[in-house]
Amino acid sequence: MTSSGPSEVTESHTRLLRMGLVAEESRAYWAHVDPEVSQSQRVDTAFSERWFGSRSMTRVRYFILNLDYRFLAWPQALQALRRWQPRDPATRSLICHWHVQLSDPLYREFTGTHLAMRRAHPQPTADVDGVVRWLNQRLGDRWAPATTRRMASGLLGTATEAGLCRPSSTGTRAVLRPAVPDQALAYLLYLLRGLSVEGTLLDNPYLLSVGLDGEALEPRLRRGLPGLGYRRIGDVREFDWEATGLSAWVEGLSR
Repeated sequence: MTSSGPSEVTESHTRLLRMGLVAEESRAYWAHVDPEVSQSQRVDTAFSERWFGSRSMTRVRYFILNLDYRFLAWPQALQALRRWQPRDPATRSLICHWHVQLSDPLYREFTGTHLAMRRAHPQPTADVDGVVRWLNQRLGDRWAPATTRRMASGLLGTATEAGLCRPSSTGTRAVLRPAVPDQALAYLLYLLRGLSVEGTLLDNPYLLSVGLDGEALEPRLRRGLPGLGYRRIGDVREFDWEATGLSAWVEGLSR
């Protein structure tokens, strides 16, 4: 889906080796961040004002570097999140999950393709060994075995934090179809509308990662979402966007 807006990240990296979903830290970031100041100023302010509690300067710097990477490239989304600061934990976790997808192509493919396929399996489970095999098929011998295993653990752990898998002490995790609140789904659709991403508005890794394919998505859209209407006649689908963009959509939530 092409748009004149920002694009999803396509260059692979290893940021998930050291930082997962961090939903609560993201909430603190939305509440305090000033995108107009320099990154070094943000780090100093976050440390002195204890945005992330009693974390060390090294850890605070790492949070800011990576949260900037996840959110600053999509200024309308960050502006909306600074104003909205959603209270519902499930909504916050899903928003963080979608922004990790936006900023990490490996996580996007893992959750939008591999886990989606595992969810459709008669035994919908996932474990680190299986993710290691998937990474090896995907990347070959690009990384050392220890790095590959750490990345597999990071991918699966982040997906579990997002509610895509059930936590387990045995190592084998059930792959879930998470509950997606209406506000979270509307946020995603408004977000995708203004971006250039793989797929279409209704068929993409972001929706597939949470189990919202055509059959599951259509009833949700027909019931209506906050600030977003939908109708379908035959093969023709029409959206009624009540807001011009994410910031205006968030303003509408408070009316």
